[in-house]
Amino acid sequence: MSLILLFSNSLLAQRPTQSFQKLIITGTVLDQETQEPLEYATITFKNERRPKLLQGGITNQEGKFSIEVFPGRYNISTEYISFKTITQNNVMIRSNQDLGIINMEIEASNLDEVELVGERTTVEIKLDKRIYNVGKDITVRGGSVSDVLDNVPSVSVDVEGIVSLRGNDNVRILINGKPSGLVGLSGPEGLRQIPAESIEKVEVVTSPSARYDAAGTAGILNIILKKNTLDGFNGSVVVNAGVPKNNRASASLNWRSEKINLFTTTNYGDSESEGGGIFNSEYYNGLDPNTFSNEKRDYFRNRRNFFTNVGVEYLYDDNTSLTLSGFYRKSNNSSLASTFIESITPTVTLNTDRFDDEKELDETKQFSVNYTKKFDDKGHELVAEFQYETSIEDEDSDIITAIPEEVFTAESQKRILYQLDYVWPINDNTQFELGYRGNFKTQETDYNVAIQENNVFVTNTDLSNILEYTENVNAAYTQFGQKMDKFSYLLGLRMEHSNIIIDQKTLNTKVKKDYADWFPTVNLSYEINEKDNITLGFSRRIRRPRSRSLNPFPSRSSVTFFRQGNPDLDPSYSNTFDLGYLKRWEKFTFNGSVYFQKTTQNIERITEQTGELVEVPTEQGSSTLVPALRSITVNLSENNRIGTEFTLTYTPNRNVRISGNFNIFNSETIGAYEGRDFGAEIVSWFSRINASIKFPKGFNTQIRGFYFGPRANAQTESKGIFTLSGAVNKTVLNKKGTLSLRASDLLNSSRRKSTTTSENFNSYTEFQWRIPSYVLTFTYKINESKAAKKRRASRNPGGGDGGDEFDF
Repeated sequence: MSLILLFSNSLLAQRPTQSFQKLIITGTVLDQETQEPLEYATITFKNERRPKLLQGGITNQEGKFSIEVFPGRYNISTEYISFKTITQNNVMIRSNQDLGIINMEIEASNLDEVELVGERTTVEIKLDKRIYNVGKDITVRGGSVSDVLDNVPSVSVDVEGIVSLRGNDNVRILINGKPSGLVGLSGPEGLRQIPAESIEKVEVVTSPSARYDAAGTAGILNIILKKNTLDGFNGSVVVNAGVPKNNRASASLNWRSEKINLFTTTNYGDSESEGGGIFNSEYYNGLDPNTFSNEKRDYFRNRRNFFTNVGVEYLYDDNTSLTLSGFYRKSNNSSLASTFIESITPTVTLNTDRFDDEKELDETKQFSVNYTKKFDDKGHELVAEFQYETSIEDEDSDIITAIPEEVFTAESQKRILYQLDYVWPINDNTQFELGYRGNFKTQETDYNVAIQENNVFVTNTDLSNILEYTENVNAAYTQFGQKMDKFSYLLGLRMEHSNIIIDQKTLNTKVKKDYADWFPTVNLSYEINEKDNITLGFSRRIRRPRSRSLNPFPSRSSVTFFRQGNPDLDPSYSNTFDLGYLKRWEKFTFNGSVYFQKTTQNIERITEQTGELVEVPTEQGSSTLVPALRSITVNLSENNRIGTEFTLTYTPNRNVRISGNFNIFNSETIGAYEGRDFGAEIVSWFSRINASIKFPKGFNTQIRGFYFGPRANAQTESKGIFTLSGAVNKTVLNKKGTLSLRASDLLNSSRRKSTTTSENFNSYTEFQWRIPSYVLTFTYKINESKAAKKRRASRNPGGGDGGDEFDF
């Protein structure tokens, strides 16, 4: 009997040990369409009797998993980003078991999101903007920010690098939500120095909410730079070479621990470009015969630039962080402009040569501090930012002609920015915001022209000048948003007080402009169903003249045709309405809008005769008199623009994606200047098509066509421009590396052709910024897979990041 009891007790003692012994569950997860293994798929085992005890793991590079679990009855779920979750319910596990092959089917509406983080190309539609993730757009590999923008729907970049939104070039360009020296003192030219690989996404804001600056009548382009969030040490290195010379090397590195995130992007580039154009004018001389001036200009540019961005983010806890970051940008550029002038009169034809050898040095430093305090995980937060920036841009030109000249331009800018934003989600469907921004900028331009007299260069006081431009803008805003079932609204009001001082030190004249403006914003959304959405937006915007548009002293690129500023310019204002519609099908996505914009005190550039005759020396040792033309900026009374645009995307399967964007608008300019009518009306349009095809063995191809239709302003009509570009790439080194070859402007057709007419003259211009280019790029990823694996393995099921956007 004792033996029986002892044996029974022994069995009872062994039961708990046996019941808690873990078992090994294996299996393989594959893409149902391609039968490729899915690395990092998540397998979760949930016991309904013990729901808080989650067991699971992830797949390896071969899509296989091996997970230890306790015996019991489980609901097993297999998840992978953008794929349909597979659930196996009431599975009894009593021994080691192989679940076999698990085939996962992709969600048709999310075909773009199956790549690793930082590689996908998606479009996010929010209440007041569209967000384009740059992703795996191979036509911009080895390119710059300008190349990226030129591939974003609604955006175009012309042959001179001018960025337009819906055909309107008064677009506000922000970097990480703030004005930045990365844009450059000379405008978008600075964007050509920032590598495309440094961009995470571009926000296209055609109906900005009150949170944004009111500047930019066309809207806002907010460029978000990468700040990696993967754990551990990871990053990428990119090198490229091209014809014409386009050598570039960049590295984006990141190290992240539980408390600290260090990130940096460093880039060095050395490139050359060629371009040129013709500028032909016919002058009407009343009863006298017409005279002609034909100019041919050739440009050769060399750019050497260095850019580095360094930042550290310290996480005090899950809700509080402090980020210190800064960048340094320097470029050393040179260009040679050769101008050949043919002057034709009824009696003689004379020729003149003019060479402008220019050296340019640009340097920008910026330091910023960001403090973020999250009060919960629902978006309740306070963000404080400070930014300090200095920039210089020095240009030194030696003009070689019959009478040599030296032109030196020294520009400097200092900008200080303060910003405070408070976001309070009152409940799950209601949000309140308020904030302040102070933007204080001082820019000085020292322009010196020296003309040779008796072998000595003497400063020309009629052309040389010093201009100091000060712009101080204090702004406060508030907005309130709410979601009521399928209807959402966001109402905002922004006040901006502007203090402008235009100090023309050479003339000892000072112009002050002080004004306060109110900018209401309304954004409405109605969700018909999960696949249909309608939005309506209204915003009031302002366009403040830039300092170069205010400087009354002429440029010296040509003595017969030059640009000149106007210190009497006033800001222009616009009111914009935007009605949008979004529709998703299984393989199609349609996103369209109709918009109307009314601008008052519209700023336009016109060309007119100065009334002076310029003495142009000739090769024959004599000289001739040629009427001088100037391009000057003025306030006209009104511009009305109405248009529509749509983007249609077709994704039949994982390997093919076709996207088209079309925009057409009617622009009517109404107004007169000095008694002359400069009214004009034209219908213009542009269209873009992108097609990408994925082939076996890691090959991808992409082709892009862009056509910008005819357009006009007060005096000038421009012909349409068509550009064709393409690229092909292949993954190498076990998918850690990528080789890409891209070609820009394959047909050599990216030329601006314009005709300007008036009662006194007719002028025809042709301009090409650069000739076709070919670039080979190699990209290598450092520890990205390991970092992604670590992050995904530690992801909290059902968790999420709080956001500061009012997004329904």
